[in-house]
Amino acid sequence: MSQTRTASYRAPTLRAYIELTKPRIIELLLITTVPAMAVAAGRWPGTWLVVATLIGGTLSAGGANTINQVLDRDIDVKMVRTRGRPIPTGRVSAHRAIVFGVVLGAAGFVWLWATTNLLAGVLSTLGLLFYVFVYTMLLKRSSVQNIVIGGAAGAVPPLVGWAAVTGSLAIPAWIMFAIVFYWTPPHFWALSLKYREDYAAAGVPMLPVVVGEQKTLEHIMRYTVIVVAVSFLLSFTDAVGPLYTSVAVVLGGFILIAAWRLRSSGERPMQFFGWTNLYLAGLFLAMLVDPLVT
Repeated sequence: MSQTRTASYRAPTLRAYIELTKPRIIELLLITTVPAMAVAAGRWPGTWLVVATLIGGTLSAGGANTINQVLDRDIDVKMVRTRGRPIPTGRVSAHRAIVFGVVLGAAGFVWLWATTNLLAGVLSTLGLLFYVFVYTMLLKRSSVQNIVIGGAAGAVPPLVGWAAVTGSLAIPAWIMFAIVFYWTPPHFWALSLKYREDYAAAGVPMLPVVVGEQKTLEHIMRYTVIVVAVSFLLSFTDAVGPLYTSVAVVLGGFILIAAWRLRSSGERPMQFFGWTNLYLAGLFLAMLVDPLVT
């Protein structure tokens, strides 16, 4: 009986710690890592290197997300979307969570340094520090530009992937960084439109709270145009071929139409949020496949 009770106690605790790492966000980050590695190598970079880089990236991102939830625990409890997270519900204490987050972040750096190279470890850790100190602590509660500038943290994985393969950085890697950087605001603003009242209640100056729905829709349209334009820059390098360019044209047209419809009607922002996920995944999938078939 005692073993059964122990197992039933550990299961939700393990799930709570996994929740702290925000697995769905990590999945999206890792989607941008492997294609960058394939483009950097001009072929499949090797299964072990890919696995090692993904493990390190997961550790670093999980650490960043955990520390973020410790720092945001006071506003998370005020928001319907976040009040069920492990810390507001008491499933994990803030003290244990911060220790867990720091250990994950440190482990990510050490792992990447040991299995790939120092630059990859440094870049991954810089992403964590930027997310924690610049976005969470400095910008999120004080600036309407929080997600614009803070989005740089989520754009680091392509740099990590490129560095893991080459030990350096090059223009195509920075273009991939820019794609994710400019993709983040329209993606997140669509989400914040749905949860505008949540952010208002928590005192977080997300764009819809500060400027209203219509101006937010205009910003979404503007940044969607920018990210589509930036995606074509990769075609002017020798890193990708016509396959990527063709996919970028099709997906770019699709997401522009979706943004225009959202701007015109203001309806179904979460549908556009989902389309942005598919756009980014499709674009980076094309980067992955391109060097493998050309």
